[in-house]
Amino acid sequence: MACRLRLRAPRGLPAGLLLLALWGPVLGDRLLVVPQDGSHWLSMKEIVEMLSDRGHDIVVLVPEVNLLLKESKHYTRRIYPVPYDQAQLRDRFRAFGNGHFAERSRLTAALTEYSNNMIVVDMFFTNCHSLLRDSATLRFLREGAFDALFTDPALPCGVILAEYLGLPSLYLFRGFPCALEHKLSRSPNPTSYIPRCYTQFSDRMTFSQRVANFLVSHLEDFLFYCLYSKYEELASDLLKRDVHLPTLYRKGSVWLLRYDFVFEYPRPVMPNMVFIGGSNCKKEKEALPQEFEAYVNASGEHGIVVFSLGSMVSEIPEKKAMEIADALGKIPQTVLWRYTGTRPSNLAKNTILVKWLPQNDLLGHPKTRAFITHSGSHGIYEGICNGVPMVMMPLFGDQMDNAKRMETRGAGVSLNVLEMTSEDLVNALKTVINDKSYKENIMRLSSLHKDRPIEPLDLAVFWVEYVMRHKGAPHLRPAAHDLTWYQYHSLDVIGFLLAIVLGVVFVVYKCCAFGYRKCFGKKRRPKKSHKSKAH
Repeated sequence: MACRLRLRAPRGLPAGLLLLALWGPVLGDRLLVVPQDGSHWLSMKEIVEMLSDRGHDIVVLVPEVNLLLKESKHYTRRIYPVPYDQAQLRDRFRAFGNGHFAERSRLTAALTEYSNNMIVVDMFFTNCHSLLRDSATLRFLREGAFDALFTDPALPCGVILAEYLGLPSLYLFRGFPCALEHKLSRSPNPTSYIPRCYTQFSDRMTFSQRVANFLVSHLEDFLFYCLYSKYEELASDLLKRDVHLPTLYRKGSVWLLRYDFVFEYPRPVMPNMVFIGGSNCKKEKEALPQEFEAYVNASGEHGIVVFSLGSMVSEIPEKKAMEIADALGKIPQTVLWRYTGTRPSNLAKNTILVKWLPQNDLLGHPKTRAFITHSGSHGIYEGICNGVPMVMMPLFGDQMDNAKRMETRGAGVSLNVLEMTSEDLVNALKTVINDKSYKENIMRLSSLHKDRPIEPLDLAVFWVEYVMRHKGAPHLRPAAHDLTWYQYHSLDVIGFLLAIVLGVVFVVYKCCAFGYRKCFGKKRRPKKSHKSKAH
C-alpha cells in the first residue's frame, strides 16, 4: 500500500516560518570539481549539472586555456593560469588526434602510440604544476569550506589536492592505463581470467594468452612509474613530506567507474567501487535540430549511417579520407559524417559533412542503420543504449579493446584504419546493416544494459551526495589499504610459517641423527699395544 507524506505547519506557526525551517535541508553542499579537459569532461559534466539542479554549490577548477571547460549556469569556474595559449593547445590536441593516422610499420606502432599519448600527458602535467604553484588559487581553496572533492583521477592532480585540503574524494573515470586501478583499489585482479589492456584478449584465454597476460601485468608498475613519478615530486613540494602516490589514491571514498558488465568482462570489485557505465546516455531523447531532421526524413527507406571519430580527430590524411569517401558513396544510406578537415574531392551526394552532430539523439532515431565509430567508451555506450550495430575504427588507448569486446559479442565489425581499403569499409557496412544477427545482438545487449533498478546517472549523483552527507565513506574502505605490499600478499605470514616448518624439520633431523648415532653407531675397538703383541 502506497504511503503519502504530508507536511503540515504546527498550529500557530506561520507558513513563512515553516518554509524557513525547511530551507536548511534544501540547501546543498559545496563541491569542488577537478576535471580533465577533452572527452573525459563529458561524463563528469552530466553529473555536475544534475548535482547543480539538486541545489548543490559547485566550483570547477579550470585552466584559463581549455577546449571544453566552458562557462555554465550550473557551476562557478575558478580559473588558474597556464603557460600556453589557445593556438598551442589546439595544435597539441590536433597532433595527438591526427598522429594516429600516420602510416607506420607494426614495429613502430607502439612507440608512436606512446609518443602521441605523451603529448597530452605532458600538457596535463603542465596544468597541474601551474595549479599547485598558484598561491592565490590555493588560498581560495583553503578558505572555500568544501564538503568533498570530485575528480577524474586518470591524472592525479585532484587526488593531491584532496590530501592537501583534507577533503573526502570521489573518482570518476574509465580506468587507468592497463587496469592499474586494481593496484590502487586493491581489488582482486587475477591474470588467469582478467585480460590486461592492449592485449585484446577475452576472459577465456588460451595457455599462450595467459602467459602473455601474466607478462604484461608485470609491466604495469613500470608504466605507472613512467606516467606518474613526476607527480610525486609535485605532491611532496605541496605537502612538505615524502609522498607515495598509490597511498594517496587509496584514500578515495568512492570510485565511480564508467563500466558495465554487459560490456566489460565480469570480475571482482571492492565495496566502494560503483559501476555507472552508460551514464552519458540520455534516457529522454531531445527533438532533432531542424537541419538534421531534414536529413533523416530525406533518407527514405534506406535510413542513415552516423559517422564520428570523436572530438580528438579533426582531420584525416587526404588519401585515407578519399578512400573512406569512396566507400560511403557505395551504400544506399545517407551518411552524416562529423568531420572538420578538408572536404574530399570524391565525396558522394549521399554523404553530408557536419562540424557537429547530436550523436546520441541520432543514434536513437529509428531510421539509423549503423554507427561508424572510433570505439571510444562514450560512443560505444551510446551505441549499446540505442541498439545500433557498429563499424569500429579504433585509433588509440582502450579503443582497440573496446572494439574487440563488441566484435566478440557479434554487435559490430572492427577494422584497422591504417590498413583497410575502401572495399573493406563497404563490406563491413553492408554486413552490419544487412545481416540481421548484428541488430539482434546489439538489441540484446541494449536490453540487458537497460534492465536495472536505477539509471547510471542517478546512481552516480546518489553516491556523490552520499559522500558529502557523511563526510566520506570510511566503512566501505577495505583494510587492504592499510597493509604494506608484503602484508597484503601475506609474505610475512608465509615467511613466519616457513621458518617454523624449517625449524621443526631441522630439529627433527638433528634428533633423528643423534638417535641414529646412539643406537646404530659402530663401537670403536681399543687398539692393541705393541708390548702385548711382543708377549
